[in-house]
Amino acid sequence: MALRDELLKSIWHAFTSLDVDKSGKVSKSQLKVLSHNLCTVMKIPHDPVALEEHFKDDDEGPVSNQGYMPYLNRFILDKVTGNFDLQDFNKMCWTLSFRKNLDQSLLLISNDDAFKIWCIFNFLSEDTYPLTVVTEEIEYFLRKLTEAMGGSWVEERFEDYKLQLDSRQQSLSAWQLIGLVGSGHFSKGMERQTLSMGVNEVYQELIMDVLKQGYMMKKGHKRKNWTERWFMLKPNSISYYVGEDLAEKKGDILLDRNCDVEPLPDKDGKKCLFLIKSSQKTFEISVSDKKKKHEWILAIQTCVSLLRQCRPAPHREARQRRRDLRLKLRAEQEELQLRMKELQLANEAKQLELENMRKALEEAATNAAEEEQRRLQTQTELQDRYQTDLEREQMVRKEMEKQVAQKSTELEQYLQRVREMEGMYRQLEDALEDEKRARQEEEAVRKLQARLLEEEATKRVELEEFHLRQQRAISQTEAEKRELEKERVAKESALQAAMTQLEQLEQERKGALEQYQTVMKKLEDATNNTKTWKHKVAEHEGMLRLIQPGSKGQQMITNWGPAAFSDAELTLRQKKWQEGKNQTAEAQ
Repeated sequence: MALRDELLKSIWHAFTSLDVDKSGKVSKSQLKVLSHNLCTVMKIPHDPVALEEHFKDDDEGPVSNQGYMPYLNRFILDKVTGNFDLQDFNKMCWTLSFRKNLDQSLLLISNDDAFKIWCIFNFLSEDTYPLTVVTEEIEYFLRKLTEAMGGSWVEERFEDYKLQLDSRQQSLSAWQLIGLVGSGHFSKGMERQTLSMGVNEVYQELIMDVLKQGYMMKKGHKRKNWTERWFMLKPNSISYYVGEDLAEKKGDILLDRNCDVEPLPDKDGKKCLFLIKSSQKTFEISVSDKKKKHEWILAIQTCVSLLRQCRPAPHREARQRRRDLRLKLRAEQEELQLRMKELQLANEAKQLELENMRKALEEAATNAAEEEQRRLQTQTELQDRYQTDLEREQMVRKEMEKQVAQKSTELEQYLQRVREMEGMYRQLEDALEDEKRARQEEEAVRKLQARLLEEEATKRVELEEFHLRQQRAISQTEAEKRELEKERVAKESALQAAMTQLEQLEQERKGALEQYQTVMKKLEDATNNTKTWKHKVAEHEGMLRLIQPGSKGQQMITNWGPAAFSDAELTLRQKKWQEGKNQTAEAQ
């Protein structure tokens, strides 16, 4: 949908809300206020006298919608640049229109939800005025809403409502659609909060172009820490916020045809990783499970593919396809109706022609009977003439019969063509019935696929639980293995320390042995010196010692001969020798 067409739909609601008496016209003062508000919201310079200048030649009072359109196109819509908030624009038009057309006391939804349904109506409505939404788009919206609320679509309930709708009209206005959703006719058993969340989800997808949203973990570029953010995927960007209330926006990831997304192996304790490569930066993302990882990668790849092919969002493209199909079917139906009308007119013309021929034949028969009566009256007088006239009349009769036969053949051919057209019409009805059955079979297949997907999801959950149990068992075995590894490392460290101490003790032993050998060598040298001095002292003392009488006991034998020393002398000499040895050892 072009931006101008989208703006015109909201402006049409605002214009019709100002038409209090439903005359199709609005006063110039009200149009001035409306124009000023439009320029303010769309950030366009407003010329207050442009409206008066535009309508200076038409001073008959209120202005119709057709009369306001040239001014709107020239002074407002032609100046739109797209640098304004479309939601604020819709809010302004909604505020002008809902008070007159909506009784909110009868609804189960809030004003904000009613505004979102109003925006969805503008998105799904036809491009003809007054704006209405056809039954096909109503079914599409209600299906979306039911799926968003987590409910199951009841085809029979909508078919019953469709029959009631077709008996009155073929479409709904914006306020009728809001009343239908707000009455809870298709959300029985659902809470108001569930209905509000469903309306918001459909609004996010169809109006805000949010193709996917949810919580994911994002790795920072500076701190390299992981933070949970609320991500919203749109056709050309991914925005992430602190929470799903969208109160604080943290950044955008701009998508273009050069962007890429690829899965990553698990690392740093994070699982289900994938990488988004944009023109400015590269983002590492982690999700809770493999299913979400696959869904996000597929959704982002779809957006990049659409950007490369210069195609709109999937829901906008699907809406355009449905609209083109409706236009095609409408054109075919109009063509068929035109052909049926032409055949009907031709049939009526043929019937009129046959009626004229029948009247002509009746008149001819009457005239022939009268002529026959006159010929009978004058038979005797005009036998020859009568015979000639009779032959002429027979020839005329034959020609008339030939013409009647020819006209009958033409009539039979025409009736055959009518029967062929009726057969074609029945074939068309059979084709439409086959298409309806094909749609029902397609819906059954879709439900079967949904059930299979649910069973697959259940099996996936069971496998993931089994995988988690295996992971826990492996983690426990890994923990025991790490504890044994720690004990082995501790024992190896203790053994290494003991070996180190043993080597130190061996070095100390070798050092002590070397010291002992050194001391022994010194002791041996000291002993030799002591023996030398002892010998010398003994010689001197032997020379000076007085000879005294010896004891009668056993004589001591020394190296100086028998009875050279007494026991007391020998003990004294040993004591002195030991003291000298100790002093020598201390000096060394």
